[in-house]
Amino acid sequence: MKITYFLTNFLITSLGVMVGLSFSKLARPTIPAIAHYFGTKGRYEEMNPHLLDDILFVNRSLLAPPSPDCRAIHVVSVIRHGTRYPTTKNVKRIARLFDLVMSDASDSASRLSDIKTWKMWYTEDMDGRLVEKGRDDHRHLAMRLAGSFPTLISEDHLRANRIEFITSSKHRCVDSVKAFQEGLHRLWDVQDMDYKHYVDDSLMRFFDHCERFVESVENNKTALKEVERFKSSAEMDALRRKLSNRLEIPYNQITPEMAEAVFFLCSYEFAIKSENSPWCDLLDESDAQVLEYKNDLKQYWKRGYGHDINRKSSCPLFHDIFKRLDKVANDYRFGEVKKTATIQVGHAETLLPLLSLMGFFKDEKPLTADNFSSQHNRTFRSSQIVPYAANLVFVLYECSDGLRVQLFLNEKPMTFPSINHSAPLYETVRKHYLKLLHGCDFNKECDVPQPKLRNTEL
Repeated sequence: MKITYFLTNFLITSLGVMVGLSFSKLARPTIPAIAHYFGTKGRYEEMNPHLLDDILFVNRSLLAPPSPDCRAIHVVSVIRHGTRYPTTKNVKRIARLFDLVMSDASDSASRLSDIKTWKMWYTEDMDGRLVEKGRDDHRHLAMRLAGSFPTLISEDHLRANRIEFITSSKHRCVDSVKAFQEGLHRLWDVQDMDYKHYVDDSLMRFFDHCERFVESVENNKTALKEVERFKSSAEMDALRRKLSNRLEIPYNQITPEMAEAVFFLCSYEFAIKSENSPWCDLLDESDAQVLEYKNDLKQYWKRGYGHDINRKSSCPLFHDIFKRLDKVANDYRFGEVKKTATIQVGHAETLLPLLSLMGFFKDEKPLTADNFSSQHNRTFRSSQIVPYAANLVFVLYECSDGLRVQLFLNEKPMTFPSINHSAPLYETVRKHYLKLLHGCDFNKECDVPQPKLRNTEL
């Protein structure tokens, strides 16, 4: 009897353990452990996790005006497009990774069982197009900004054409600005208005028009030498060896590009489909930190402080923002403010040069291939600055002591460099940037002098 009792209990306990183990294997976490390191391919929600519980939540405690007597009179926003498909270049890289793993990875590799059943579904014609999640990014952001600044972004102002919409010509940006307007139309149940926007690449894609940037950075192979050097670093070498062991693929076939393709694939699967892909299991947190740093090096040297022209190429957008604020200030003094909001949709490549020009996220030491270990606490971290749908918002207030301005990045307050006030006087901000306002001439900075040809005629 006792033997039967103990045997029964043993079987029940063993079954429970087996079920528990089986369940734990099936119940994957919904968010990859490395999601905070995805850089420019990261979800907006990683920077604002409260949105996972309520996508329309507005933290009003962060939006209080400078003082009770202040009234918001204009908002200027520069917004990155929403979540997108990989570009053709990255689809090809992912395809090469997939083919390599399917053909050469050992069947005995413990991490491969789920990867072997994964189907390659990315196609080259996707080429960076906006996905449905990207449309939602902008629909929901529009609703939150309307809730944040209801006196500036309202149905009445929309109908009166007091809200201006500007976009890059790229399809993902055009689709994003349409989704932003769709969000406002849904919020107010507007059914009798069409969407309206202006394309202005001189503002949203200024880098394409800056000849000096194109020549000295974009088309210059040595401009990103720190990125190339990091590909051969001890950190990248260790990462490649770990991937080689995990996949049981020869080390020489796990190139830095293949390692990065694993990282990108994990990030795309999560951002687009909200899935914790089995590809993510190939990388641990230390691996992700190495790959994040490699991508930050690229952004730093191509869009940030690495080369002076990166920042100076954004002069047109910098001047445009202050011209708009100046016009509103002038309209307010001498009459009615004609525009209450400016919504501009561009790219990470639009925001990073502008933020760098204005002095944000500047580390004491430049990011280089050699100082990965000392840059763990760097402020220049694209994951936190420009995820999908990143947004920089300037709010101009009329107060009893003059005009004041507040700044928000990704819906969080941000102070201007060297100005110790959350909402300084607008004139103080203008004085801080006086050198740029009186200079930063796009033609002067971006034109490349043409060589003088000698007259060889006899």
